[in-house]
Amino acid sequence: MQVADAVAEILKREGVEFLFGYPVNPIIEAAARADIRTIIVRQERTGIHMADAVSRVTSGERIGVFAMQHGPGTENSFGGVAQAYGDSVPIVVLPAGYPRRLTNISPNFNAFLNYQHITKWAEQVVVAAAVPDALRRAFTQARNGRPRPALVEIPTDLFAEEVPEPLSYRPAPRLRTAPDPQAVEEVARVLLAAERPVIYAGQGVHYARAWGALRELAELLEAPVTTSLQGKSAFPEDHPLSLGSGGRAIPKTVHHFLQRADVIFGIGCSFATTNYGVTIPAGKTIVHATLDPADINKDVPADYALLGDAGLTLEALVEAVRDLLSGRPRGRAETVAAEIRAVREEWLRSWMPRLTSDEKPLSPYRVIWDLMRTVDVANTIITHDAGSPRDQLSPFWVCREPLTYIGWGKTTQLGYGLGLALGAKLARPEKLCINIWGDAAIGFTGMDFETAVRERIPILSVLLNNFSMAIELPVMPVATEKYRATDISGNYAEFARALGGYGERVTEPGEIVPAIQRALRQVEDGTPALLEFITAKEITFSMFPDPAASS
Repeated sequence: MQVADAVAEILKREGVEFLFGYPVNPIIEAAARADIRTIIVRQERTGIHMADAVSRVTSGERIGVFAMQHGPGTENSFGGVAQAYGDSVPIVVLPAGYPRRLTNISPNFNAFLNYQHITKWAEQVVVAAAVPDALRRAFTQARNGRPRPALVEIPTDLFAEEVPEPLSYRPAPRLRTAPDPQAVEEVARVLLAAERPVIYAGQGVHYARAWGALRELAELLEAPVTTSLQGKSAFPEDHPLSLGSGGRAIPKTVHHFLQRADVIFGIGCSFATTNYGVTIPAGKTIVHATLDPADINKDVPADYALLGDAGLTLEALVEAVRDLLSGRPRGRAETVAAEIRAVREEWLRSWMPRLTSDEKPLSPYRVIWDLMRTVDVANTIITHDAGSPRDQLSPFWVCREPLTYIGWGKTTQLGYGLGLALGAKLARPEKLCINIWGDAAIGFTGMDFETAVRERIPILSVLLNNFSMAIELPVMPVATEKYRATDISGNYAEFARALGGYGERVTEPGEIVPAIQRALRQVEDGTPALLEFITAKEITFSMFPDPAASS
C-alpha cells in the first residue's frame, strides 16, 4: 500500500468524513478513492476554518482534517492553523513537504520547523513505515488533553513509497482525567460558603459535553452563570440564572454580577488575558478548574484549583455539593433570578432604541434583533466575524441549546466566520448555519461563498455593509480624513448571485424580516444565501465601563 493510500485508510478508521484541502497533495486523491468526501476551497485558510468547525460542533468527537500543497500551500495555511491554536481547537493538518533532499535547504518552507509554535504536535515523516505511527501520535494528541492542532508533514517523494502490510492501525483513544477528590471537597465547601458566587464557564464544558452537570451545579448552588465567548451556549441563556456571555462587549448582567461576586468559579476556561474576553475583577476568591495545568496562575492567580476534564470535575462537584446540602437548598434562587431580571430589563430598555430602530441606513442591532426573532434559535448554529459583528451579536443573541454558537476571539482574523458556518453545516446538516460578517471580512474570504455553492452547502450569510471599516474610525481619523483609508465598498448581493447563490440587498427596516424569510426558503431548498444589509457606521457597543463615558 502506497503512503497516500495508507493515510486515507487511517483517516477512514479515525472516522473522518470530510477532507478539506487545496491541491496538489496526493492525500486528496487517495481520500477520494477511499470514499472520503474531498472539499476543495478557494484559499487554504477557509478550508482550515471548515475543519475547525467540524471539531467544534462535534465536541471533538470528530476531528477536522486539512491537507495542502508543499511550499505556497503550507505558507498560506499558517494563519488558519494559528487561529485554531489560539482558540484551542483540535484539528489534524497534513501538509505535503519538499522532497527529502531539499526539505532543509533555504528558502524552502519546512512545515515541521515553522509550525511548531502554533501546533500542539508537529512531526515530519522521513520513512514510509513511520506514517501509521506518526498519524497515531497526531490523532492521540488532538483527541486528548488541551485541544489544539497536530501536524504531520509528508515529503512529496515519500507518497509513492510502500507502507508494510497489513496496515496495523487502531483509532486513537479519547481519555479523561478527574480532579483530586480532596480538592473537590475543599472547593465544594468554598462554593457553598460564598455569599455571591458566580460560575464562569469556558469551552471546556463544550468539549466535555458537560452541559447537564453545569446546569445541575448552578441550580444546587443557586449561582448565576456567565460564559466566555468560546463557551457561549454551554449554559441556556434563557435560564433564570443565566447572565449571558462575556466577550469584548457584554450584557450588563455579566458586569454587574462579576463586580459584586465574592467567589468566581472558572470551569473549562483558561482565564487568559485578551482584549476580546471579559476582565476578571481583582480582589475576588478565584477557583480555577481546567484541563491544562499551564493555565493555572498564568493570568489570574487562583486561590483554589482543580485539574481535570470539565465533565468529571462538574460531576464530582455536584455530588460533593449535594452531600453537603443534604437536600436542603438555601432558598435564594428566586432572589438571585429576580436581581438578574431587573438588571437585564434595565439594560435592554436602554438598548431598545437601537434594537428596534427604524433609521436608515439600518441599525445593525435591528438586523440582529429581527434575525433572532425570525429564525428557530434552538435549531440554529450562528457565528460572528471579527470586529463589529462579534461585539454587536454576542451580547444580544440568546442561546438555548448547546453548540449553537461558535464564539472565538483569542486571535481575530477577519473572514473566519464563513468557513466556520460552512464546516458547521457539513457536520450538522439538520441545523440552520449562519455567519454574521462585515464588509471588511468578506474582502478576506468572500470568494469561498462560491465553495458553498459548488459544494452544495446551504448556509445563510448575513453581511452588515456600512461601506467602512467603522470600528477603526476612532483610531484612524487623520488617515480617513486625508486618504479615506477606512472606506471600502461593493455590491455584495450581486457578487453572491454572480457566484451562483442567492443574494439580496436590504435597505428598508420593514424589509428586514421578509428578506430573512425569503433567504430561509432558499436555504431550505439547498441554495446558499447572502443577505446584504446597508447599515449605519455604528461604533457604540455594550461595554462596561462605557468607553464613551470616560473619553
